[in-house]
Amino acid sequence: MKNNGQSPFPKQESRNTSRPITTEACGDQIRRGIRWLCIMSLSIAVIGCISAQVGSAESLTLHDAEVIHTTQTMRSVYDEIVARHAESLDVMVSLNEIPAPPFGERSRALRLAQLLESLDLDEVELDAVGNVVARREGQSGARTVAVIAHIDTVFPAQTNVTVKRDGSMFHAPGIGDNARGLALMVDIAAALQKSALTTDADVLFIGSVGEEGLGDLRGVRALFGEDGPDIDSAIVIDGGILNHVVTSAVGSNRYRVTFRGKGGHSYGSFGRAHPHQALASAIYHFTDGARAITETPGPKATYSVGRIGGGTSINSIPFESWMEVDMRSVDPKRLALLDAALRKAIQQALTEENHRALDDSVVSVDIESVGRRPAGEMAAEMPLVQRAIASLKTIGVQAKLVASSTDANLPMSLGIPAVTISRGGISRDAHALTERWEDVGTDSAASAAALLVIAEAGLVVDRL
Repeated sequence: MKNNGQSPFPKQESRNTSRPITTEACGDQIRRGIRWLCIMSLSIAVIGCISAQVGSAESLTLHDAEVIHTTQTMRSVYDEIVARHAESLDVMVSLNEIPAPPFGERSRALRLAQLLESLDLDEVELDAVGNVVARREGQSGARTVAVIAHIDTVFPAQTNVTVKRDGSMFHAPGIGDNARGLALMVDIAAALQKSALTTDADVLFIGSVGEEGLGDLRGVRALFGEDGPDIDSAIVIDGGILNHVVTSAVGSNRYRVTFRGKGGHSYGSFGRAHPHQALASAIYHFTDGARAITETPGPKATYSVGRIGGGTSINSIPFESWMEVDMRSVDPKRLALLDAALRKAIQQALTEENHRALDDSVVSVDIESVGRRPAGEMAAEMPLVQRAIASLKTIGVQAKLVASSTDANLPMSLGIPAVTISRGGISRDAHALTERWEDVGTDSAASAAALLVIAEAGLVVDRL
């Protein structure tokens, strides 16, 4: 592993010349040599997957994921996932017990890189912002599919992240979100390597930084930025409910608002413009204005004053008072309305407090943007979404398309095909010190996730 963005492994020049079972597999070899066998053995499903184009706007009415699911190659992948079950749990625990607070993910990232490097992937590196990026080369490499699980947690560095196990239940802050997601990503990479299957597209296994809290998606911003790898589609592992497939990105605007004043003694300086009182007034006016927006029929929109602080003692007028505000919606227009309501409330509170002052003192205000997640949406007919639905169907689960805020926000906002899928098992109390994860149905969820990755990357086989 190298940390300078350069691969420690040489690129493989030779390419397997067999063809992929995917919607790109329209070549002469399939049409000439196996047309009859395609029709007889896989019937119209293969014709459907061959005739559509990956990345096109056409709806896939017959899913290549369902076709690939029946192959012997996929059976070997499923068998490897089952065989890895105990090891997967060990990986989850070991990663969770390495603290990964906001902006402090490096130690866990290095361990993740070691795990991926042990699988003999083609490249493993840490990029400039701390993402772990491991490449598994495909036959043509004409496309690149990213599998992304975030490394960081919401918990500060001093949090006790030791895992306690009680049968199938694992207790620890961050155990589900997202130590389990990282372990699942490693499972998929290991199963692909062990089965020695070939995909047509390159697959990147990525541990991202900055997904939680004030990280502001800095990991995926780098990945999809000017200097990042060319990524054609993204599968994010960060969901807690198995049948949920995130296809709508909940956008968010986050601000730290600080009122400042002269301060002074609560008795001797009584009557000075008061930052806390201005802050309280701003919260009141914002709540009143925001409710009128969120209660109007339309896409869901939310607001929350998540943190407040300031002041030096009970008998002092504070010199500053601050709050952190989070606003969310899948609809950029409603999000903009909430943003405007906040700014209006702040200015109204500032004017009122300065008018109330009994002397010539004033408070000022600073509005700092501390996070902005873009909104976006994937059409249900997109091939990646259809593959996600079909992959869950193979384990008897009916997918539900939902909205959430994850690393997938960034590619969705750019029009790059992206979904967020479940990490498997049952997650409870995410973002709480009482967080826990239950090992239920884990292998089935992992098998569906692996199938989605392989279907999106295109399975290459020598014969059907």
